Amino acid sequence: MLVGVEERTIRADYDDRHITVYQAYNAAIADAALRAGTLVPPFRAGRMTWIKPSFLWMMYRCGWGRKPDQERVLAVRMTREGFDAAVRAAVPSSVVGGKPEVRVQWDPERDLHLRPLAHRAIQVGLAGSMSARYTGEWITGVTDVTPLAHEVHGLVRSGDLVGATALLPVERPYSAGGPYD
Repeated sequence: MLVGVEERTIRADYDDRHITVYQAYNAAIADAALRAGTLVPPFRAGRMTWIKPSFLWMMYRCGWGRKPDQERVLAVRMTREGFDAAVRAAVPSSVVGGKPEVRVQWDPERDLHLRPLAHRAIQVGLAGSMSARYTGEWITGVTDVTPLAHEVHGLVRSGDLVGATALLPVERPYSAGGPYD
């Protein structure tokens, strides 16, 4: 376990009003989102969509933007108000039954080699009206960070971990004011 880091701590790139979360999609969804500044069709609103504040956990999930249908990595800027509301409404993904509109799951955080670390990274799943609020109210901008993902991965592959680390988004402890802080 890392000294001074709790097992479950939300870590994110954020400012006073916004937080950055990551998602990976195919080119059609990514291009439409970049044009619109939010997720729009062919993205299917209302269906469970998972947002991840951890860049490296997203890299693990999408294979540095190389997995099928996850070739484009998006940094989604959303309101802290929306993120906090989602986290406060979340039900652990381990709870069976019902149809909660927000799920929360904690998975091992990843290092630059995508190996699991002792502490955990949060994922928040949004469905139904919460997914609609995410796409319609809470998203304030979308940026394609696929080139960054590929550049960091290239530096890792070449053994330049200092260079790779220097390019990572700065993620620090975040409080959503809920049971998961």
